[in-house]
Amino acid sequence: MNVYLSMLIGYLLVNNYVMCQVFGICPFLGVSKKFDTALGMGMAVTFVITLASFITWLVQYYLLAPFGLDYMQTIAFILVIAVLVQVVENALKKLSYSLYQALGVYLPLITTNCVVLAVAINNISDGWNLLEATFCGCCSALGFTLSLLLLAAMVLALCPFAFAEDDEVVHIRTAEDLLDLAAECSLDTWSNGKKVVLENDLSLSAVDFASIPIFNGEFDGGGDTI
Repeated sequence: MNVYLSMLIGYLLVNNYVMCQVFGICPFLGVSKKFDTALGMGMAVTFVITLASFITWLVQYYLLAPFGLDYMQTIAFILVIAVLVQVVENALKKLSYSLYQALGVYLPLITTNCVVLAVAINNISDGWNLLEATFCGCCSALGFTLSLLLLAAMVLALCPFAFAEDDEVVHIRTAEDLLDLAAECSLDTWSNGKKVVLENDLSLSAVDFASIPIFNGEFDGGGDTI
């Protein structure tokens, strides 16, 4: 019991993979602007890491080690993680499409999130048994989730209006506004959940405008033309 309690406290606070070991920084910074998105990512990562810890332990001790394939450990573990991420991605697409859109590119990138692979490899190097490895994975994932929620809470506390609902509406009044929109839409997640409202007729004859690269939001022309 003391071992499991030490794991829980250690990976939540003392040896937190994000705050202490600086793993998983990309999704940590990318999806912590909103509390619900941070929670969704945390739940997805928790599922992947916990199940990956269980399956990779079995792969290591019942497939790789008996056949002398330890040198394939990293590749085998990444394959397991990739399959689990695909399962989560498909489930979210069916069950919560809004969360799937909000997570954007960070959801499939769980496959390459270093914290997931680090936990799986550390479980083996630390010599945990199957139950300990699975529990360690769960605690590590909860520590990752805690870090996301803490940063999201700090953002909301320090910048309460930075990500307010009004920011989800983009008003296009001039050709320059449209150029700015096109520049922002070079990132595939920027337009998720946003509504663009065209408020005037626009002429693009005097500007160098090609197209809007990627747009996943709602465009309201309001009867105006471009």
